Amino acid sequence: MHLQLPPFAEAKLVRCVQGAIYDVIIDLRTNSPSYMQWIGVELTAVNRRALYVPKGFAHGFLSLADDTEVLYMISEFYAPDQARGLRWNDPQFNIQWPGAVAVVSEKDQVYPDYHPADFPLTVA
Repeated sequence: MHLQLPPFAEAKLVRCVQGAIYDVIIDLRTNSPSYMQWIGVELTAVNRRALYVPKGFAHGFLSLADDTEVLYMISEFYAPDQARGLRWNDPQFNIQWPGAVAVVSEKDQVYPDYHPADFPLTVA
């Protein structure tokens, strides 16, 4: 699950243009009414849905089909010093992925569990 911290926090618009994904976002804005809640949405080339990811939300997805392609539009340039992540299977969130997570990048494998102090985010 990925995001960038302020002042490089980014909003995203995500769409699956080929295949299918299960896309999950988590609200990490500590003063938000939906703090630490997540939603998951199936995005496919067939249903043509897009998901808006507000600033302050972590984002990740599971590919549901071979040869899947995902299109992102983001509001900020990549700022490696402000990039953060947390484990896709952090027990604090109990995300219900629709299938087995078989492939996880090396970078994502070493992300820690969520600790609020590591993510200083609030609702603007």
